[in-house]
Amino acid sequence: MALIQTNNIKGDIFGGITAGIVALPLALAFGIQAFGGIDDPAASSLGASAGLIGAIMLGFFASLFGGTHSQISGPTGPMTVVTASLIGGVWASSNGSISSVLVSMSLAGIFCGVFQILFGLIKIGKYVRYIPYPVLSGFMSGIGIIIILQQIYPLLGLKASGSMIDLLTNLPSAVSQGISVTALLLGLGTVVIIQLFPFVTKKIPSTLVALVVMTVIGVICKTDESLTIGLIPSGLPMPMFAKTEISLAGIDWMSVIKASVIPGLTLAGLGSIDTLLTSVVADNITKTKHNSNQELIGQGIGNAAASIFCGLPGAGATMRTVVNVKSGGRTQISGMVHALLLLSILLGLGSLVKYVPLSVLAGILITVGWGIIDFKGFKDLLKIPRADAFVLIVVFLVTVFVDLLTAVGIGMVIACVLFMKRAGDLVEGSYSSAEMTAFDKESPWNDEGGIPENIKHKIYIQRLNGPIFFGSITRFQEVMHDVPNDVKIVIIRMRLVNFMDQSGLYAMETAIKDLQQRGITVLMTIIQPQPLYMLTSMKLIPETVPEEHTFKTFEDCTEFLKSLDI
Repeated sequence: MALIQTNNIKGDIFGGITAGIVALPLALAFGIQAFGGIDDPAASSLGASAGLIGAIMLGFFASLFGGTHSQISGPTGPMTVVTASLIGGVWASSNGSISSVLVSMSLAGIFCGVFQILFGLIKIGKYVRYIPYPVLSGFMSGIGIIIILQQIYPLLGLKASGSMIDLLTNLPSAVSQGISVTALLLGLGTVVIIQLFPFVTKKIPSTLVALVVMTVIGVICKTDESLTIGLIPSGLPMPMFAKTEISLAGIDWMSVIKASVIPGLTLAGLGSIDTLLTSVVADNITKTKHNSNQELIGQGIGNAAASIFCGLPGAGATMRTVVNVKSGGRTQISGMVHALLLLSILLGLGSLVKYVPLSVLAGILITVGWGIIDFKGFKDLLKIPRADAFVLIVVFLVTVFVDLLTAVGIGMVIACVLFMKRAGDLVEGSYSSAEMTAFDKESPWNDEGGIPENIKHKIYIQRLNGPIFFGSITRFQEVMHDVPNDVKIVIIRMRLVNFMDQSGLYAMETAIKDLQQRGITVLMTIIQPQPLYMLTSMKLIPETVPEEHTFKTFEDCTEFLKSLDI
């Protein structure tokens, strides 16, 4: 556990309070979604309670013990989808036993926490960087679609359960039995407010405004109680063995434990990926560097603690983390303040939450799912290498129609096989490349003496020595971050870059735009055919880097430098 810093108390308190306000409707919504597949009148209130407890416990302990100081943790889309699948399966196999559902969810969360702690201890965090962008893109987009599809039923005032295929095939018959116009209008109104309110002001979270406004309208319209959350227990969270909803006597422990191990491992894997990606986002904003293995240990402790109290397991939450950082949060205190705020809400406002319509939470989750979908990846499908496009589509379809763990596994296997083929093709191609050096005007790295002495101190040369792909982008990002702040021009030398995949392309785009935001001019020299095709097909050249800032030889680049007034 890192020492708690107290040099930013004001910013951390304000950031934590703001993040907590944003987290409240999301915690409620994800909790309801997780329990949406069980046909029980208490499902909504149990789900809302589980979502809040998960956000409180995970948010506090992950901040206290984690390795990303500004990260806010809580229930997230990927984790909720897996938990919902587990709960639905246990509900069906146990003939509708709430006790079995809560115990299975808790055990899966505890296993998740134990696995994450082990991941941190064996230092597995660094291997997340080897997940290719197409796998992540297809995976996250699939999760976004799942979240949206699962919210269609509550948006219409209907009850839903089953797999994605069941949800889609049963929708016409469910709609024919009648929908709630009030629920639909409340849900659509929620989406509209979330999308439009930021144009009014960004100081107040639009999700909170939508939650309050549409709940008040729902109360005025006297929304049917069966279409609202219902009363959730107020007071301090109780551990699993002390909950009145759980009867431990009739539970088949061996079956429950067996049914919880694989979901626990799945949750640990997804939660680790989700968290560490958010950690990278936090690093980019705060210009700091997180400790990935310590972060996994903190997440494991937080998820285990949350699950002991029947809370929903979760991960580092990107949107809540960004809100925290933008509001001034920089240390572990901000995440702990966020958790304490939610605890105070649980203690004092539980009776008010019961009026929240389920369709309002559905509207909130639809906007969350929409935000998760990687539209950029799909937009570029026809421009990226066909292998990357194939991986993205396969992972996306398997995520939606099979399951998440299988999707990631298949995607990784396909990506590795395709990469091995690419590597073999590159090696084979290099056997005949020596004869071409006679036509190359540029010697490897000894031709930089022509730069005028009076501007050398204003120029930084970044020499790239090999393919830029999913396995190397972490190091690429590190060297690009090392560019000094006082330079005026960065020259990216790409003579030895003979291959670039989608992950590398997006990393290059981000690095160049970051430099340009710092007021630095970016020049590029000798781009080989495959990387050049990637850069031009995606319009990085000429829209981000003008064509006049790309050069076939370093001598041409030197002549350009001499003509500048810097």
